[in-house]
Amino acid sequence: MLVLTILLVSVLFLSLFVAIKWFTKSQSIPIFFVGVEFAYGRFNDCKPLVDKVKNYTNLFVIGSLDISRNQTMLNETCDYIYHVGLYFLVFFIAPFQLYEYNPYVWIIKARQKYGAHFLGAYAYDEPGGNQLDQNNFRMVIPGQVRNYTDAAKMYVEYLYGHLEYYLYSGARVFTADYGLYWFDYKAGYGTVLAEFGWNHSRQLNVALCRGAARVQNKDWGVMITWTYNGTPYMEPGDELYNDMFLAYNAGARYVVVFDYPKISQYGILTEEHFDAMKKFWNYIRGSPESHGNAKGEVAYVLPRDYGFGFRSANDAIWGLWKADQLSRKIWDDVNNLLDRYGSRLDVVYTDPELNDAVKRRYNKLIFWNETVT
Repeated sequence: MLVLTILLVSVLFLSLFVAIKWFTKSQSIPIFFVGVEFAYGRFNDCKPLVDKVKNYTNLFVIGSLDISRNQTMLNETCDYIYHVGLYFLVFFIAPFQLYEYNPYVWIIKARQKYGAHFLGAYAYDEPGGNQLDQNNFRMVIPGQVRNYTDAAKMYVEYLYGHLEYYLYSGARVFTADYGLYWFDYKAGYGTVLAEFGWNHSRQLNVALCRGAARVQNKDWGVMITWTYNGTPYMEPGDELYNDMFLAYNAGARYVVVFDYPKISQYGILTEEHFDAMKKFWNYIRGSPESHGNAKGEVAYVLPRDYGFGFRSANDAIWGLWKADQLSRKIWDDVNNLLDRYGSRLDVVYTDPELNDAVKRRYNKLIFWNETVT
């Protein structure tokens, strides 16, 4: 009888331990987030998309300024997303006079109200891309700087000035971009989402963004955006799944599918895209050990402050100078190394503040002034 009693007590304690362990795990912040960015319309447009994806995503990005500029609608939207159990980001952009409330105060209150489910502020969009293409939101314009070092210094300082407002709130600050990731992180972003879109190399953008994040102890992720500049905008479902799979296995912490403009009930997303997301959700739930399987082990080290766009051998440098005598060599080097190492390659920079971190992070370094065959 005593043996039976001890056995029953042991079973009860074991069951309690398992239950506590499961509950603790279920309440912790996920190590991987996947979701969509809603970038059009108001709450009545947003709610159907939330309901559509809530069972196979855990992240929702409120990217519509129609919502984020209206405090009442923003609160309504965040409350709804929070109550269905998703984590979320909110997109903000200057000037702050466009808002009918103080975003800084709202962010502080949101952190208190929603806790860990409010992941942070998505502040501005594509700062590096805007710089490379000399669009309106750029930090450095022609005639302001003499060389690459001046451009890097001004870019980082001016971008930090824009981000300071959000950083003081204590929130994590996010953006999506397609170039100059290293300098985005130096300016203060906690997470940069490398854009998968158009005909840009996915692996090259992983190497650039992951390398910058890893050396600077930041998070990184992927924003899957347009493949085409007109209808249907988004790549087919099977290609979407492959992009999500690549990002997950390369160790991205965030994978977001961009949804804009509204050409149907769910923006540009169709049933084949939702089916791809469901398939991916089932994959990550069944294969948590695959996250980050492809690790950056080898780093190609660029010259200091070399703000090259990496979209072709003739891409601009800082959006201010044409490709120089190094551009072709660096372009060929990186693509040859990607052929050799695949997702094990990262691309980083020579940087006096971070050179030691580069040496610690990688098993092998290959410098821009070496011969790469």
